[in-house]
Amino acid sequence: MAKRAIIHMFDPMTHNSPFDINMALDSGYDVLIPYANVELDQIAGLTQDTIFSRGPKGVKQTSIFIGGRDIGLAMDMLDAAKAAMVPPFEVSVFADPSGAFTTAAALVACVESELKKKHNTDYQGKRAIVFGGTGPVGLATAVIAAQAGANVTIVDHFSIDTALAHASESKERYGVDLQATTAASDADKARLICDADVVFCTAKAGIQVLNASVLSDAKQLKVAGDVNAVPPLGIEGVELMDFGTPLIHATQSEGAVGIGSLAVGNVKYKLQQALLRKMLESDGPVYLDFRAAFEGAREIVS
Repeated sequence: MAKRAIIHMFDPMTHNSPFDINMALDSGYDVLIPYANVELDQIAGLTQDTIFSRGPKGVKQTSIFIGGRDIGLAMDMLDAAKAAMVPPFEVSVFADPSGAFTTAAALVACVESELKKKHNTDYQGKRAIVFGGTGPVGLATAVIAAQAGANVTIVDHFSIDTALAHASESKERYGVDLQATTAASDADKARLICDADVVFCTAKAGIQVLNASVLSDAKQLKVAGDVNAVPPLGIEGVELMDFGTPLIHATQSEGAVGIGSLAVGNVKYKLQQALLRKMLESDGPVYLDFRAAFEGAREIVS
């Protein structure tokens, strides 16, 4: 009897994400088992229960998905699952907490595409500002962009201490140097984007982060990307489906363009599906995090 494709979804939150459940089922898994309130010290046991019950052939039809909202915890859980494998009993593992890795990868890849297409350049040495940079998507965006060569500043709306703590953790975990600051007023935001090349807007849904007045202070802005799909959108003048549309309010930045949330979301959707299928189709185990997500997003965008 042929083995059915099973995905076990480990989540430290009270509920598994319906979005991730739908995506997994639509990507070809026959059976999906959600686990809520999973703690880090439980990952090894759950993983070994997963691998030993299916045999060396059955593990190829078995995968683990790690969710939640904390990207550091998700990476720790992925590492714990990988360490619990006993070859040839190994299954693939994909970490995408709150969709942060796939969303961030899609955002950074879309912006990179427009940097190359419209400005004949890349992230190397560019100044990038991440508004909402202490949230899961914002922090993942910052790390990916920094690893691609950008000089990145993460912005917290309220707390400089929170921003500094996340920058310090990112240095320790991922080896990237992030600048950290806070910006609550339009004057603070204008100061930050004055000499920025790239702006990422990853703040909470339904909040306009950058209005027309602030954008008009940008002097060398090249690309701005927004992931907020709930009105009011995060960047005034950037519409949902924009992909390389001129930023009419960035009057001092010649050639500045915007990328909207649904344009990013289209890439994110394709990316998450592709990574979920990759676990099923790979001959051996694969371990997928934000780095694999960015590699995949680049392929989709190109």
